[in-house]
Amino acid sequence: MRNHLIDLAVALAVLGLTLAGDLPDASHPWFWPIAVAATFVAVLLRRRFPLITMLVSVGVALATPPLWATTVTLYTVASLRGLRWPTAVAVLAEAGLMASFSRLSTGEDWKSLGFALVGMIAVPTLAGLWMHQRAALLAALRDRAEQAERERDLLGERAVTAERRRIAREMHDVVAHRVSIVALQAGALSVRAKDAETAQLAEVIRESSSAALNELRDILQVLRDDGPEPRALPDPTLSGVRQLADDLAAAGAQVRASLPDPMPDVPDPVGRAAYRIVQEALTNAVKHAPGTVIDVRLAASGDDLVVEVANPLADSAGLPGAGYGVIGMRERVTLTGGTLHAGPDGAGSYRVRAAFPLRAEESC
Repeated sequence: MRNHLIDLAVALAVLGLTLAGDLPDASHPWFWPIAVAATFVAVLLRRRFPLITMLVSVGVALATPPLWATTVTLYTVASLRGLRWPTAVAVLAEAGLMASFSRLSTGEDWKSLGFALVGMIAVPTLAGLWMHQRAALLAALRDRAEQAERERDLLGERAVTAERRRIAREMHDVVAHRVSIVALQAGALSVRAKDAETAQLAEVIRESSSAALNELRDILQVLRDDGPEPRALPDPTLSGVRQLADDLAAAGAQVRASLPDPMPDVPDPVGRAAYRIVQEALTNAVKHAPGTVIDVRLAASGDDLVVEVANPLADSAGLPGAGYGVIGMRERVTLTGGTLHAGPDGAGSYRVRAAFPLRAEESC
């Protein structure tokens, strides 16, 4: 749009300069309007057909000078085509036009021709060639910047891949080794246990450790970004909350679960988030308040799903924590448009309460 306005302004300026000049011979009055219109159209369309409009303006100027249109179109040819044959043809046409008007009988005539060659040919041609070279330079710099950006993105992807592989190696060397020892010792304990209860707890530990190893192996596979798709990673859904409570109770924890049967039908993102909230809250309760009764409650109304995990405040078992549990829960709840409260409830319990909107998609 901006270029079109510039072309129109230049065409109007050339038209004004042409009309301000001396009128041609009145013997052909019909030719003057045609020549003026052809000059205006040639200047207006010079960007689309640079050489053609330049030759048209030269032809019109042979019959009805002045030469403003030829100077403008010569500059356009040089700026768009550069050092190529169309520019050479345009320069020769302009030089021939000027030679046809020259009468080289005196020294002043030669001087006038020299000034005309500089002003009407050299200046517009050199200016056009400079603009062409500038545009080529800007295009080359733009391409170089885009290439540098692509190379930077590629280096960033390589750095991320290398970091993922490093994390995978560290997890394999540290976590997998420790969990393997736990699984082996639990297996040995289940065989050598002197009573059935101890054997059952040891078997639960062994099964949980083996499952953790399988899940860890698939997580490492994802981090390394090679091999087939993970198989052992569970697909967390709302129906898995009951299994979480049962597994923890089988491991010796005191869990009281108040869960609807059957489980309500909720969107997959809400089901996954609720599962992870209960999983993290149960882990924190066992870690920081061992031996206490853990209450798990899940209720669904028409518009909301409410998940609560509460346990009495107690002395921590001293197990290490990363400190990101509540942060992770809050992020998961926020992504589903819900709300989370985690902390002491003022009645001697630590309570995690998450509310998920079930009609968020319909309201959007």
